[in-house]
Amino acid sequence: MFSGLIREIGKISSLVGNRLEVLCAYQPRIGDSIAVNGVCLTAIESSPRGFVVELSDTTKSLIALEKFASNAPVHIEPALRADSRLDGHIVQGHIDAIGVIEHITHLPTQSNFFITTSTQSLCAILPKGSISVDGVSLTVVDVAQNGFWLTIIPHTLQNTLFKTYTLAQRVNLETDMFVRNTLAVLKHLDMRGNSGYSRTSWADVDRIQLAF
Repeated sequence: MFSGLIREIGKISSLVGNRLEVLCAYQPRIGDSIAVNGVCLTAIESSPRGFVVELSDTTKSLIALEKFASNAPVHIEPALRADSRLDGHIVQGHIDAIGVIEHITHLPTQSNFFITTSTQSLCAILPKGSISVDGVSLTVVDVAQNGFWLTIIPHTLQNTLFKTYTLAQRVNLETDMFVRNTLAVLKHLDMRGNSGYSRTSWADVDRIQLAF
Protein backbone atom coordinates (compact mmCIF):
# COMPACT_ATOMS: atom_id res chain seq x y z
CA MET A 1 0.00 0.00 0.00
CA PHE A 2 1.27 3.46 -0.94
CA SER A 3 0.18 7.09 -0.69
CA GLY A 4 1.32 8.41 -4.07
CA LEU A 5 3.91 10.75 -2.53
CA ILE A 6 7.23 10.28 -4.30
CA ARG A 7 10.28 9.73 -2.07
CA GLU A 8 12.93 10.31 -4.72
CA ILE A 9 13.78 10.11 -8.40
CA GLY A 10 15.81 7.02 -9.23
CA LYS A 11 17.38 5.86 -12.48
CA ILE A 12 17.07 2.57 -14.34
CA SER A 13 20.37 0.72 -14.56
CA SER A 14 19.09 -2.16 -16.69
CA LEU A 15 16.14 -4.36 -17.57
CA VAL A 16 17.30 -7.80 -18.60
CA GLY A 17 14.54 -10.36 -19.03
CA ASN A 18 12.32 -9.88 -15.97
CA ARG A 19 15.12 -8.45 -13.81
CA LEU A 20 14.97 -4.66 -13.26
CA GLU A 21 17.85 -2.87 -11.53
CA VAL A 22 17.21 0.62 -10.14
CA LEU A 23 19.84 3.09 -8.95
CA CYS A 24 18.76 5.29 -6.03
CA ALA A 25 19.65 6.32 -2.48
CA TYR A 26 16.82 4.32 -0.89
CA GLN A 27 17.81 0.83 0.27
CA PRO A 28 14.83 -1.51 0.80
CA ARG A 29 15.09 -4.78 2.67
CA ILE A 30 14.76 -8.01 0.73
CA GLY A 31 11.07 -8.76 0.31
CA ASP A 32 9.94 -5.15 0.76
CA SER A 33 7.29 -3.73 -1.56
CA ILE A 34 8.34 -0.65 -3.48
CA ALA A 35 6.57 1.36 -6.17
CA VAL A 36 8.55 2.20 -9.31
CA ASN A 37 6.61 4.62 -11.52
CA GLY A 38 3.53 3.52 -9.62
CA VAL A 39 4.10 -0.22 -10.15
CA CYS A 40 4.19 -2.26 -6.94
CA LEU A 41 7.21 -4.56 -7.06
CA THR A 42 9.18 -6.72 -4.60
CA ALA A 43 12.84 -6.10 -3.83
CA ILE A 44 14.92 -9.24 -4.39
CA GLU A 45 18.31 -7.56 -3.93
CA SER A 46 19.44 -4.41 -2.15
CA SER A 47 22.74 -2.53 -2.02
CA PRO A 48 24.07 0.99 -1.32
CA ARG A 49 23.59 1.79 -5.02
CA GLY A 50 19.92 0.75 -5.20
CA PHE A 51 17.87 -2.40 -5.57
CA VAL A 52 16.68 -5.13 -7.94
CA VAL A 53 13.08 -6.21 -8.55
CA GLU A 54 11.45 -8.70 -10.89
CA LEU A 55 8.67 -7.96 -13.40
CA SER A 56 6.24 -10.71 -14.27
CA ASP A 57 5.21 -11.07 -17.91
CA THR A 58 1.70 -9.96 -16.92
CA THR A 59 3.03 -6.77 -15.31
CA LYS A 60 5.18 -6.01 -18.36
CA SER A 61 2.12 -6.31 -20.60
CA LEU A 62 0.07 -3.82 -18.53
CA ILE A 63 2.51 -0.95 -17.98
CA ALA A 64 4.35 1.68 -20.04
CA LEU A 65 7.41 -0.56 -20.26
CA GLU A 66 9.40 1.93 -22.36
CA LYS A 67 9.81 4.00 -19.18
CA PHE A 68 12.09 1.28 -17.82
CA ALA A 69 14.73 1.78 -20.50
CA SER A 70 18.36 2.09 -19.39
CA ASN A 71 19.15 5.47 -17.76
CA ALA A 72 15.48 6.48 -17.64
CA PRO A 73 14.45 8.40 -14.49
CA VAL A 74 11.71 6.81 -12.37
CA HIS A 75 9.58 7.70 -9.37
CA ILE A 76 10.43 5.76 -6.20
CA GLU A 77 8.07 5.29 -3.24
CA PRO A 78 8.52 2.70 -0.45
CA ALA A 79 5.43 1.01 0.97
CA LEU A 80 3.58 2.68 3.84
CA ARG A 81 4.05 1.56 7.42
CA ALA A 82 0.96 0.92 9.53
CA ASP A 83 1.76 4.05 11.57
CA SER A 84 2.46 6.28 8.56
CA ARG A 85 0.66 9.54 7.86
CA LEU A 86 -1.86 8.97 5.08
CA ASP A 87 -1.22 12.00 2.89
CA GLY A 88 -2.03 11.72 -0.80
CA HIS A 89 -4.54 8.89 -1.24
CA ILE A 90 -4.57 5.09 -0.97
CA VAL A 91 -2.59 3.63 -3.87
CA GLN A 92 -2.15 -0.11 -4.38
CA GLY A 93 0.50 -0.04 -7.07
CA HIS A 94 -1.80 -2.00 -9.40
CA ILE A 95 -1.71 -0.29 -12.80
CA ASP A 96 -5.12 -0.66 -14.43
CA ALA A 97 -4.78 1.66 -17.45
CA ILE A 98 -2.34 3.45 -19.73
CA GLY A 99 -2.77 7.14 -20.46
CA VAL A 100 -1.32 9.30 -23.23
CA ILE A 101 -0.43 12.96 -22.64
CA GLU A 102 -2.25 14.99 -25.30
CA HIS A 103 -2.00 18.56 -23.97
CA ILE A 104 0.36 20.52 -21.71
CA THR A 105 0.07 24.19 -20.78
CA HIS A 106 2.55 25.75 -18.36
CA LEU A 107 1.33 28.87 -16.54
CA PRO A 108 3.02 30.91 -13.78
CA THR A 109 0.96 29.35 -11.00
CA GLN A 110 0.12 25.91 -12.40
CA SER A 111 0.51 23.46 -15.28
CA ASN A 112 -2.47 21.87 -17.00
CA PHE A 113 -2.25 18.37 -18.44
CA PHE A 114 -4.86 16.53 -20.51
CA ILE A 115 -4.42 12.75 -20.58
CA THR A 116 -6.44 10.42 -22.80
CA THR A 117 -7.27 6.84 -21.86
CA SER A 118 -9.78 4.11 -22.69
CA THR A 119 -13.52 4.57 -22.29
CA GLN A 120 -13.60 1.68 -19.82
CA SER A 121 -10.96 3.33 -17.62
CA LEU A 122 -12.74 6.69 -17.73
CA CYS A 123 -15.73 5.08 -15.99
CA ALA A 124 -13.57 4.88 -12.85
CA ILE A 125 -12.23 8.46 -13.12
CA LEU A 126 -14.37 11.12 -11.44
CA PRO A 127 -14.12 14.94 -11.34
CA LYS A 128 -12.40 15.90 -8.05
CA GLY A 129 -11.60 12.23 -7.55
CA SER A 130 -8.16 10.70 -6.98
CA ILE A 131 -5.86 9.16 -9.55
CA SER A 132 -2.25 7.99 -9.58
CA VAL A 133 -0.15 8.94 -12.63
CA ASP A 134 3.21 7.14 -12.74
CA GLY A 135 2.77 6.73 -8.98
CA VAL A 136 2.02 10.41 -8.22
CA SER A 137 -1.16 11.02 -6.21
CA LEU A 138 -3.26 13.66 -7.98
CA THR A 139 -6.76 15.12 -8.03
CA VAL A 140 -8.76 15.01 -11.26
CA VAL A 141 -9.95 18.48 -12.26
CA ASP A 142 -12.46 17.40 -14.90
CA VAL A 143 -13.34 14.46 -17.13
CA ALA A 144 -14.01 14.71 -20.87
CA GLN A 145 -15.28 12.19 -23.40
CA ASN A 146 -11.84 10.77 -24.15
CA GLY A 147 -9.69 11.78 -21.18
CA PHE A 148 -9.23 13.89 -18.08
CA TRP A 149 -7.62 17.15 -16.94
CA LEU A 150 -5.04 17.58 -14.20
CA THR A 151 -3.73 20.75 -12.59
CA ILE A 152 -0.15 20.39 -11.35
CA ILE A 153 1.13 22.92 -8.81
CA PRO A 154 4.72 24.22 -9.23
CA HIS A 155 6.01 22.19 -6.24
CA THR A 156 4.73 18.91 -7.71
CA LEU A 157 6.00 19.83 -11.16
CA GLN A 158 9.53 20.52 -9.92
CA ASN A 159 9.78 17.51 -7.59
CA THR A 160 8.41 14.84 -9.93
CA LEU A 161 9.00 13.73 -13.51
CA PHE A 162 6.06 15.84 -14.66
CA LYS A 163 8.58 18.59 -15.46
CA THR A 164 10.07 16.29 -18.14
CA TYR A 165 6.83 14.99 -19.67
CA THR A 166 6.14 15.66 -23.34
CA LEU A 167 3.21 15.24 -25.71
CA ALA A 168 2.34 11.69 -26.82
CA GLN A 169 4.20 10.21 -23.84
CA ARG A 170 2.54 7.21 -22.20
CA VAL A 171 1.97 7.11 -18.43
CA ASN A 172 0.89 4.46 -15.94
CA LEU A 173 -2.55 5.08 -14.45
CA GLU A 174 -4.12 3.67 -11.31
CA THR A 175 -7.71 4.73 -10.78
CA ASP A 176 -9.20 5.10 -7.30
CA MET A 177 -9.52 1.66 -5.70
CA PHE A 178 -12.87 2.46 -4.06
CA VAL A 179 -14.41 3.51 -7.37
CA ARG A 180 -12.98 0.42 -9.10
CA ASN A 181 -14.37 -1.87 -6.40
CA THR A 182 -17.81 -0.26 -6.53
CA LEU A 183 -17.94 -0.59 -10.33
CA ALA A 184 -16.91 -4.25 -10.08
CA VAL A 185 -19.68 -4.96 -7.56
CA LEU A 186 -22.29 -3.18 -9.69
CA LYS A 187 -21.15 -5.10 -12.77
CA HIS A 188 -21.38 -8.36 -10.84
CA LEU A 189 -24.88 -7.53 -9.62
CA ASP A 190 -25.97 -6.60 -13.14
CA MET A 191 -24.64 -9.90 -14.50
CA ARG A 192 -26.51 -11.84 -11.82
CA GLY A 193 -29.71 -9.95 -12.58
CA ASN A 194 -29.48 -10.59 -16.31
CA SER A 195 -28.89 -14.29 -15.65
CA GLY A 196 -32.12 -14.67 -13.71
CA TYR A 197 -30.55 -15.22 -10.31
CA SER A 198 -32.38 -14.25 -7.15
CA ARG A 199 -31.88 -10.75 -5.74
CA THR A 200 -28.44 -10.20 -4.22
CA SER A 201 -28.41 -9.61 -0.46
CA TRP A 202 -26.24 -7.14 1.45
CA ALA A 203 -24.30 -10.12 2.75
CA ASP A 204 -23.43 -10.94 -0.88
CA VAL A 205 -22.28 -7.35 -1.41
CA ASP A 206 -20.08 -7.51 1.70
CA ARG A 207 -18.53 -10.78 0.51
CA ILE A 208 -17.76 -9.33 -2.92
CA GLN A 209 -16.20 -6.21 -1.40
CA LEU A 210 -14.06 -8.25 0.97
CA ALA A 211 -12.75 -10.22 -2.03
CA PHE A 212 -10.90 -7.07 -3.06
